Amino acid sequence: MRQTQEYWSNLATHLEIMNRAFIDGRWHDAHDGATFPCVSPIDGRELTQVARCGHPEVELAVRSARKCFESGAWSALEPRARKRVLLRWAELVSEHADELALLETLDTGKPIADTTVTDIPSSAYCISWFAEAIDKAAGEVAPTAQHLLGLVTHEPLGVVAAVVPWNFPALIAVWKCAPALTCGNSVVLKPSEKSPLSALRLAQLALEAGLPAGALNVVPGFGDVGQALATHHDVDCIAFTGSTAVGRKIARYAAESNLKRVWLELGGKSPQLVLPDCPDLDRAAQTVARAIFYNTGQMCTASSRLLIHREIKHDFIERVLAAAGSYAPGHPLSPETKMGSMIDASQVGRVLSYIERGQMDATLLTGGRRALTKSGGEYVEPTVFDCPHPDIAIAREEIFGPVLAVLTFDTIDEAVALANDSEYGLAASVWSANLTTAHTTARRLRAGTVWVNGYEETDDMNFPFGGFKESGNGRDNSLHALDKYTELKSTIIRLT
Repeated sequence: MRQTQEYWSNLATHLEIMNRAFIDGRWHDAHDGATFPCVSPIDGRELTQVARCGHPEVELAVRSARKCFESGAWSALEPRARKRVLLRWAELVSEHADELALLETLDTGKPIADTTVTDIPSSAYCISWFAEAIDKAAGEVAPTAQHLLGLVTHEPLGVVAAVVPWNFPALIAVWKCAPALTCGNSVVLKPSEKSPLSALRLAQLALEAGLPAGALNVVPGFGDVGQALATHHDVDCIAFTGSTAVGRKIARYAAESNLKRVWLELGGKSPQLVLPDCPDLDRAAQTVARAIFYNTGQMCTASSRLLIHREIKHDFIERVLAAAGSYAPGHPLSPETKMGSMIDASQVGRVLSYIERGQMDATLLTGGRRALTKSGGEYVEPTVFDCPHPDIAIAREEIFGPVLAVLTFDTIDEAVALANDSEYGLAASVWSANLTTAHTTARRLRAGTVWVNGYEETDDMNFPFGGFKESGNGRDNSLHALDKYTELKSTIIRLT
C-alpha cells in the first residue's frame, strides 16, 4: 500500500541524517571542521551541514582502504563468507527502504513514488545480484603442454575509487561498489555534493552487515575530492559516472598520475525512432513522454530526441503533448507526483537557458517555464520543441532536463543517420511492427543499449549498461562489470 504525503512528512521530522565522512568504519569530521549546506530542492530548506572533505580525508580513506585490502580482511575472505555479508547488506537496504527512499527524495527532489518503487529496491537488487555471483565467477585452466598446468585467475585490483553523480545517488553508488566489493576490492566512494546523504547511510548499513572497516569509505565533498582520488598514486582504479567534460578531466588526472584504470559512464542524447508502422501510437507516446520527463530528464539515458516519420508526425505529437500533461511538477512527497523538482537552482538556470535559445531556433509546443514558483523549490515544466533541423543546440547538446527535441525524417536511412549524428551513443529505441525492420535498424544504431517498441523496459542486472563514442567506456551491471575490477593473472606450473 502506498503511503500518504502526511506519512512521509511525519517521517521526515524524525529522520536521522548522517552528515560526516565515513572512514575506516567510523564517522569523521573534516580535518578543518569545514562543512557545506545540504539543501532540499523541494522547498529550499537546509537539511543539514555535511562534512566538506579535502585531501587529508582522501589520504585517510585511501590508507584505510589499502590497509583493509592488504590485511585480507575482505579480499582474502572465503567467497561464501563475502557473499553472506553482501546479501545481508541487501537485506538491510530493503529493511530500511522507507528511510533511504525519503533521504533520496529530500536530497534530490525525486518523487517518493520513484524512490520507493525504483531507486531503493533496485539498489538492494543490485547488491544481492552481485553477491550471488561471488562464488560462481570462475577462472580458467588453459590448454597447454602436457608438462605444464596453466591457470588463469581473476584477482582484485586493490583500492577502487568510485565517483558518482546526483541523479541516482544510491543506485549508481551500488552499481560501482557492489561489483568492486564482490571482486574483493576496497572502495572509496565520493558522492556528489548535491546528494550525499544516502551514500553515507548505505555505508553504515554495510558495516552493520559485516563488511570490515575500511572496505567501504565515503568522503563527501566537491570536485577537489574527485580530483584527489583520480590523481592518487595508491588508487588502482577509478569508476566515474557524470558529464563527458568531467570524464575527460578524470582520464587526464589518471594518466598524469599512476595510469590507474579509468571507467567512464558519461552523457547521452538518446533518440527514439518512431517508424510509420509503429504498432501502438498511444503506448509509444506515453513511453516517449516518460523517457524524457521521468526524473525531470536528469538521466544520462533520457530520450531527449524524438525522431518521427513525417507521415504520422502530427498525430503522434498530439499524443506526446497529451502525455506530457500528466508530468506537471508536483510535491515530491505526494505519492501522486510523477515529476518532482530539479536538483538545484544552477541546473534550473542551465535548462532555462537552453529553452531560451530553443525559442529562437525552434517552435515551442508546450512548457518552457518555471513551475511552482511559490514553493521555494526548483521546478520546470515538461517542454517540447519542434526542431526545423538537427544543427541547433537543443537537438545536439545534453541539456539534462525535461526538454524534448522533435526531428522529422522521411526514410529509415535518414532516421538512422540523424540518430547516429551525435557525439554520444548511450541508448536508443526503434518503434516498428515489422521485426525485420526493427532488428536491422537497431543493429545500425551506434548505442550501448537499443530497445525495440519500448524504452527503459527493465532493471534486470543481466544486461550490461554503458555507451559508445563519448558516452564512455566499460560497462556497469551484468557479469561484464566484474572485468572492470579485476586483473587477469596467468600462473604456469611445471609438473615435470
